[in-house]
Amino acid sequence: MLTKRLIACFDIIGGRVTKAVQFQDNIDVAPAEELAREMYEAQIDELIFYDITASAEKRGIDIQTVAKVARMVFIPFTVGGGIKDLDGMYEALKAGAEKISVDSMAVRNPQIITLGAKAFGSQCVVLSVQVKREPKMPCGYEVYIDGARVATGLDALEWLRRGQELGAGEICVNSIDCDGTLQGYDYPLMRLAEKAVSVPLIASGGAGSPEHLKRLFTETDAQAAIISSMLYSPRLERNYSVRELKEYLASCGVPMRPFAQATTA
Repeated sequence: MLTKRLIACFDIIGGRVTKAVQFQDNIDVAPAEELAREMYEAQIDELIFYDITASAEKRGIDIQTVAKVARMVFIPFTVGGGIKDLDGMYEALKAGAEKISVDSMAVRNPQIITLGAKAFGSQCVVLSVQVKREPKMPCGYEVYIDGARVATGLDALEWLRRGQELGAGEICVNSIDCDGTLQGYDYPLMRLAEKAVSVPLIASGGAGSPEHLKRLFTETDAQAAIISSMLYSPRLERNYSVRELKEYLASCGVPMRPFAQATTA
């Protein structure tokens, strides 16, 4: 049985990690490379890095911060934001990323998914999708881009299916409604997503307690969960360690990667 993965997601502004609620009112947390080293030593399974203002500012990804973070971690490392073409993908991979996340640019130019998959392999291309509840959409959810600021008119499930057909090897489903609320993931959304595609799914938005993770992994087929707020959000009364989350999930019968006694870079 495949183990489930816990992922720290860094929303980056100016080389620093921030936290927001529903993609607004970002609070500064720490320098990206420092928090990356802390998460790696805590034995997080993976790290995702989003340069969240790159697309809106029409610039490339903060490649210097990508390189700084990559030097701190020896786990799967995904980056996204401001990557417009194969050259941008290659530059990020050369800086130390293992996977590339495409979001707004994929909506504008879907062929970037196929080009990336052909050049670097499907396992290297992660489609990140920001979705918001919208009753007018066939599935009840609409795709947004540019940091959840722009509605696209795309039905979320149709876009997930197309992303898989184009070559995405993994899909991260970001719930705008649940983001930063600490009230739990959008479980109905994840159940819809698992019926639409067969590639691994990452759930993002809403985790605030270990019970939310248990529910995600026992009630849906999500392979991974983003848990940033639980790890370092200043809005929580207490933060959780990776170890206590993994031990709790393992005690609930969720298959997790064993926690090692020590990790050294």
